[in-house]
Amino acid sequence: MIIVAKIGTSSVTGTDGLVDVSAVRKLCGEVAVLRRAGHDVVIVTSGAVTAGVATLRPAGGRPADAISLQALSAIGQHRLMRVYDDALAAVGLLGGQVLLAPTDFGERRQYLHARATIGRLLAYGVVPIVNENDTVSTAELDRPAENPRAEKIFGDNDKLSALLMKHINADLLVLLSDVDGLFDRAPQEAGAQVISRIEEIDERILALADGGNGRGRGGMASKLESARIVLRAGKQVVIANGRTPHVLERIIAGEPLGTRFAPTLEEAAR
Repeated sequence: MIIVAKIGTSSVTGTDGLVDVSAVRKLCGEVAVLRRAGHDVVIVTSGAVTAGVATLRPAGGRPADAISLQALSAIGQHRLMRVYDDALAAVGLLGGQVLLAPTDFGERRQYLHARATIGRLLAYGVVPIVNENDTVSTAELDRPAENPRAEKIFGDNDKLSALLMKHINADLLVLLSDVDGLFDRAPQEAGAQVISRIEEIDERILALADGGNGRGRGGMASKLESARIVLRAGKQVVIANGRTPHVLERIIAGEPLGTRFAPTLEEAAR
């Protein structure tokens, strides 16, 4: 089985914005367990821009212009990968950085090259660590009005992970966030419960989405859009809390953690 595990900014960085070493170590430890069980895992990680802001501490806080954010991404990506490299080495694994831009999905030759590279990394026994190439692409950094075409390709790592899963023909996408899943009402309301299984993302489901947390570009709406992409491909998605102990292992074992989006039998057979 090939699993794509995407971890969001809020799960991979601390409240100070720096890379959360313990969170990365936890994720890499779980990846090692899955690898020993015979599964291939591709990590899609966010957090580069936030880590760059926390490291440089620019006057006035996080800037709004794309050029500054690209520069901060370059600073943060280096530190993010260093933490991943150390965490994977501690469990006997090697990581390989893969930075993707919108053209890698919009042009057939590009995505075939990207798919081949990731496939070769997996064949080598290496864990691919994927992020959007913010230092040269502004699709994730620009506002939709400034770059609407790029936003339609992806624009955040939730959608990137869904498109990546399709192109490498992975079996499962796990979106790790700071929430336990999709709730049937506002999580702060009394009696709110996580919806354990969804087969169709209709208007009622979309209405349950809320905004982002302020540190990353994604939010529940972005995750639902990504889940829709994967469902249409006849594959499954799970939204779960990245802080849950052994979350990846338990999901693979079939434990009902988070919200599982599973296609209908008709969609899965396409």
